[in-house]
Amino acid sequence: MQRYSVFAVAREAMRFHKGWERAWASPEPRKKYDVIIVGAGGHGLATAYWLGKNHGIKNVAILEKGWLGGGNTGRNTTIIRSNYLQDPSAAIYEKARSLYETMSQDLNMNVMFSPRGVMMLAQTEHEIRGYKRTAHANSLQGVQTEFIGPERVKELCPIIEIRGPRYPVLGALWQARGGTARHDAVAWAYARACSAMGMDILQKCEVTAVRSEGGKVTGVTTNKGDIDCDKLGIVVAGHSGVLAEMAGFRLPIESVALQALVSEPIKPCMDVVVMANTVHGYMSQSDKGEMVIGGGADGYNNYTQRGSFHHIEETVRALVETFPIISRLKMLRQWGGIVDMTGDRSPIISKTPLENCFINCGWGTGGFKAIPGSGWATAEMIAKGEPGPLAAEFGLDRFKEGRFIDESVAAGVAH
Repeated sequence: MQRYSVFAVAREAMRFHKGWERAWASPEPRKKYDVIIVGAGGHGLATAYWLGKNHGIKNVAILEKGWLGGGNTGRNTTIIRSNYLQDPSAAIYEKARSLYETMSQDLNMNVMFSPRGVMMLAQTEHEIRGYKRTAHANSLQGVQTEFIGPERVKELCPIIEIRGPRYPVLGALWQARGGTARHDAVAWAYARACSAMGMDILQKCEVTAVRSEGGKVTGVTTNKGDIDCDKLGIVVAGHSGVLAEMAGFRLPIESVALQALVSEPIKPCMDVVVMANTVHGYMSQSDKGEMVIGGGADGYNNYTQRGSFHHIEETVRALVETFPIISRLKMLRQWGGIVDMTGDRSPIISKTPLENCFINCGWGTGGFKAIPGSGWATAEMIAKGEPGPLAAEFGLDRFKEGRFIDESVAAGVAH
């Protein structure tokens, strides 16, 4: 793999940038692999990477029906945090957050991780109690968060209106080491590392059937032909239910659209991420100056990747009250991503009824922030055949046993 560095940039500048290699190869599929990962988004690529890095399994194919990172990985708002209430959630999200801190160095590609800090506004007395409870839980979990008052909120984000007429800011849960990263770069960095290990990334390769024999997976059928495997990982976010049906089982998830938009670029005015659950809105400023804005998920099941006017209107109306400075900005673009929601708003990292078939899904609105930790845990499960400590609590059996990991406050609305 060609190493990126300031010296490489200088060298290529001298020869008119004609010496750059392709970041990853585009091979034809082989007849059989040790592991097939369906889904070349962040979670699928991270799973493949950690299979090779941690477990030495490199005869791996990552299949993607579209283009690499073209699903939710390229359609989110890039927020990274780990201030979740329940112990299993805090553990896997904190693992992910810590891996983001060294990702650029580990993968030799700048993923533009920016630990600018994330605050979740408390705009009702109920939220104050809830966030103080989370801050105490995070202290016990070893996750660095704190509850701050409205004056500190204003100090950290001067453009915010803390005395709004409907929902004044009463405080916030603040995680100083949270932040953002470049979503595309995360996918590209993992893809580049996987390709360098000899793994095959097969784009425009849609899975049309999962093949099995005697209750054990044997491979998949694709638009490029049959491909055999010893183990299969399904990591396809909002389309998890479709793939699960191909494999012969059902999942306790619903797929809905989650919407976002960005404004025209403006000068720097906000260097933190602000989330407001009460009004269903959150905002940060990108490195290009755009205000990155998102809101709640659609209230009905769908597979659309478009935004809808009523959600944009609701989100912008709430944020204009909280950030009056943005009232005259023009919207640059809007989009939607298909998220898979479980009943307890926590993910599924689990073995399935089909032997040697594993699934990673149900991240709902919080998938991007979990990518490195999710891949770590899923790779361990696929390699060993059983979930490890990070994934153990997120099995499918919890729904049968009533052993829920309730993160509806931390994950159901904001991101």
